[in-house]
Amino acid sequence: MKKQRLVIVGAGSTYTIGMIMSLIAEKENFPLKSITFYDIDKERQERVAKATEVILKEKYPELEEFKYTTDKKEAFENVDFAFIQIRTGGLSMREKDEKIPLSYGVVGQETCGPGGMAYGMRSIPDMIELIKDIRKYSKDAWILNYTNPAAIVAEALRRVFPNDKKILNICDMPAAIMVSYAKILGKEIWDLVPEYFGLNHFGWFTKIYDKEGNDLTDKLKNHILNKGFVPEDAEIANDKSWIKTFKQVETMIKDFPEYLPNTYLQYYLYPQKMVEKEDPNYTRANQVMDGREKRVINLCNTIIKDQSIENVHLEADIHGRYMVRVAASLAYHNCDIFIVIVENNGIISNLPDDAMVEVPAMITSHGPKPFAVGKIPTFYKGLIEGQLAYEKLVVDAFFANDYDKMLQALTLNRTVVNAPVARKILDDLIEANKDYWPELK
Repeated sequence: MKKQRLVIVGAGSTYTIGMIMSLIAEKENFPLKSITFYDIDKERQERVAKATEVILKEKYPELEEFKYTTDKKEAFENVDFAFIQIRTGGLSMREKDEKIPLSYGVVGQETCGPGGMAYGMRSIPDMIELIKDIRKYSKDAWILNYTNPAAIVAEALRRVFPNDKKILNICDMPAAIMVSYAKILGKEIWDLVPEYFGLNHFGWFTKIYDKEGNDLTDKLKNHILNKGFVPEDAEIANDKSWIKTFKQVETMIKDFPEYLPNTYLQYYLYPQKMVEKEDPNYTRANQVMDGREKRVINLCNTIIKDQSIENVHLEADIHGRYMVRVAASLAYHNCDIFIVIVENNGIISNLPDDAMVEVPAMITSHGPKPFAVGKIPTFYKGLIEGQLAYEKLVVDAFFANDYDKMLQALTLNRTVVNAPVARKILDDLIEANKDYWPELK
């Protein structure tokens, strides 16, 4: 089994330690020759990298090389895989993404609604530049992208790199939901076979089977309705915000019992309720800054000081393991099935071919081979078409520097649906993002 050369882009992320633990947990399935960290924030990356050196020394001594750099050539030259997880503007801009819409009584969330639009407009140029840089030095590397908002980013990359078949956009939210399904069913997530359709953060599980072909969907619905639904993945299991989010699944199934929903649908189906439960002065970004960010910084500092992992708790999470399992299937033609983002091309037959849809696919060394979904019912088709139009208009606006298209996008979005409010939010977001967005005309 060939050992792979991996670069992690955005390695200063608070998720990187979890990714490293996932690479360690999966090292028999995805063996590595080298790991390289790349980030533009030297100080932030260095802390994570120095802690990682200690972790790898204890848990991955057979790894031949680990290094970290801010130099693109050193980072991207001669790699087999690039995992990308960047956040342009950092948590300080996420805070604005959330608080500006909330000040107008509109959902303030990092990937949904106006906040997702703002984040997407910041992510697109950096993602395009990164892929061009990676291709300059490693033309055949697999590029696996976790960068949010994945739907908008995937649409932009589809347009700029239409012939690059080794870019794969992934989201771990369906997998995080399936971790909870697996717990209910007394199984491992890898034992479940999902049927799913939608857009990123905008989809539904139609069926959940086990590998023997048993349909477990009704059992899951009944459990959620009668006993509730909670997050089980290590990264979010004790997070109060995520606990509330998973609780909302129960309401969605009561209202729309046909399918099992992605948790993010709460923002589009119950936008006012989502606004009412938020504190506009202390949003999710503040919770992350005061919670996960400080926790990871303290964790890294402890490891660096002790030069040991003896006094810290470390474990792999689904965010990392999902990415690594997808990479392993690409590398070794495992033909495993994962939910990924691909160009529609008839998969969902009553949606446009150029839609970037999220569906199950067999992951081969030649790329994803998605399974046909067929026609979807009118209710879901209508919801998806509105969301898809919003996403495409955002990307249109980015490439054309077009204010009117951006206003159209926000007005279409189900979290807004109010042209005067959309204009006010847009104008505030333009001012807040003047260092990041192209000038809209």
